[in-house]
Amino acid sequence: MGVAPMNDQINPDHYKQGGIECIDAIEAALTPEEFRGYCKGNIIKYTWRERHKGEAVSLAKAQWYLRRLLGKLEQ
Repeated sequence: MGVAPMNDQINPDHYKQGGIECIDAIEAALTPEEFRGYCKGNIIKYTWRERHKGEAVSLAKAQWYLRRLLGKLEQ
């Protein structure tokens, strides 16, 4: 299940090369619990650094991972 990109800075085209989106390959390689942790870790990472590295872009990336995680919970 791919998530539609918010914009090129959040989910650039190079994440989608080779016929599968990178996030989908990562999810396929992990257990559901591991993938949940992966998403949560990225949410923490992007909110942690937002004041020091691309505030709006970092928060949008955190939001992207949060939406992905919420989508998994809603399934």
